[in-house]
This record gives sequence, C-alpha cells and structure tokens, in this order.
Amino acid sequence: MTRSTILLAGIPALLLLRQLWRYTRTPARLSKIAQSEERVLVLGGGTGIGREIAKQYLDRGAKVCIVGRRQDKLDAVVQEAGSPNRLLSFVGDVSAIDDMVTLREILVNEWNGCDTLILSAGVSALQPILGVAGIDNPDTATVLPDVDKEGIRKALAATEAATRVNYYGPLIVAVTFIPLLTRSSKSPSILLVSSLGATIPSPTRALYGSTKAASLHPSIAFSCVLPATVEGAFRESAVDMGVVREVDPDKHGLKVAAVAKRCIQAVDNLEKPSSCQLLVLADLTKR
Repeated sequence: MTRSTILLAGIPALLLLRQLWRYTRTPARLSKIAQSEERVLVLGGGTGIGREIAKQYLDRGAKVCIVGRRQDKLDAVVQEAGSPNRLLSFVGDVSAIDDMVTLREILVNEWNGCDTLILSAGVSALQPILGVAGIDNPDTATVLPDVDKEGIRKALAATEAATRVNYYGPLIVAVTFIPLLTRSSKSPSILLVSSLGATIPSPTRALYGSTKAASLHPSIAFSCVLPATVEGAFRESAVDMGVVREVDPDKHGLKVAAVAKRCIQAVDNLEKPSSCQLLVLADLTKR
C-alpha cells in the first residue's frame, strides 16, 4: 500500500474525529456568554422554526424576545412557555422601519442590549411567475396566451410583497440592530434562516427562490442556514395565493425541532455560512 493510499484512507477518520470534537467540546461562544445571560431576539418567533428556536433558547435559560405579525401566535408561545420573566413578545413587521426602531428601544430599556439575533421571518410564494399572472398550468401549456395588464399587476404585486419581507426585511433588520449588537454584546451573533430554494430554486417557485437568495460586519459572527422544505404551515403565507400541494404539510419535510437545534448549534459554534448551511442539509434530511 502506497503512502498516498494510506493518507487517502485516513481522511474519513480525520473528518469523523473533527465532527466528534466539534460536538463534544464547549462551544466557543459559550465561553464568553453564559446560557443564562444570553439575550436572544427571534424575528419570526411566533410560528415554525423561529418558534422552536425561541423555545429551545428558553429551555436552556436565555432571555428571549419573540417578534411576529400576529398577536394570537405570539400569545400562544407566551402561554406555552410559562417563563414570563425571561420572555418578551412584540407585534411587528421586519419590513416596517418604525416597528424595528421601536423594538430596538424596547431591548435597550429591558435588557440594555442584545447578544443574538435570529432572523426567521419570511413569506412564501408557490406558483410559477406566469401562474401568478393568471395563466393556467404555464409549465405544461403548449401555447401561452399574452398576459393582460391585470395579470402583470398581480405578478408585480406578489413580487413586491415577497421582496419587501424576504429581502428588504433582512436589510432593515441588519441596519437597525448591528450597531446595538456590537456595542452591547461580548460576542454578537446573527443567524439568518434562509432556504435551500435560495441556491437551488424550484422551477415552479422562482419568485420565492430569488427573493431568498437576495438576502445573503466583521465584528459580528454571521451564520446562514439553508434548510430544504420544513414541516409546518409556512407555505400558507404564500403571497402569490398558491395552493399548498401537500395534503398535510405538518407531516412533510424536515423536523422543526431538529432544524432549530442545528441553528442554535451554528450560533454557539460561531460557524461560517459555508459549513453551516451544508451541515444542516446533511444532518437533518432523514430526521
């Protein structure tokens, strides 16, 4: 056996040891911020992945602020959590400047700052662009009719709605909170929950994929996860009025709890986007 063959044979073992070391050592960030002292802002914390991330942070003793557009969803999280002293809730829209500035003021008054920002807010879009414009079955039609003015307006309106939340929202959040994070935290961190559709878009969901791809400070640890389809009702937020194809969306896709856990691991370990996004896909596909 040649030396090169021996070296190649040892690579899988080295990779395995690296993974074991990563998951058994004390995460780098927790040496700077104790779990019970961490102040976590979860945008999109009323439903889906954001809700589960908020729950897991609460379970380990962090202070958590959840933000969403629907009061009833936030109230349900607060009621379920049973941690009123460590949980704040705020009704707001990530694409609304006034809401985000007000939220920043609340965090300063209540916590004197923030350590961790989780951006899990977003909207879905399910139809092909021409389908949004009013053409039936555009992916299978042999002859496509011209789109009238109303159809063009519908396509534009859906695009503007998706762009406002999926692209402008993260931009507004970053500009609003990055200075506060850098001033108030020993180890500031931001995690963006994006989508596999941002890099491998579905041919029938061009609008959603493009607006998620558009949203991809040296002193802040930045992580970005790209999960594939996740179980739950997120697709009901579709701004293009597309029909959810699954009979029961709660039983199709990655497990919400597993995705949330992996997101928190990425923040704790100060993982870069290139490693984090790939590990989410590899680790969670069959869970």
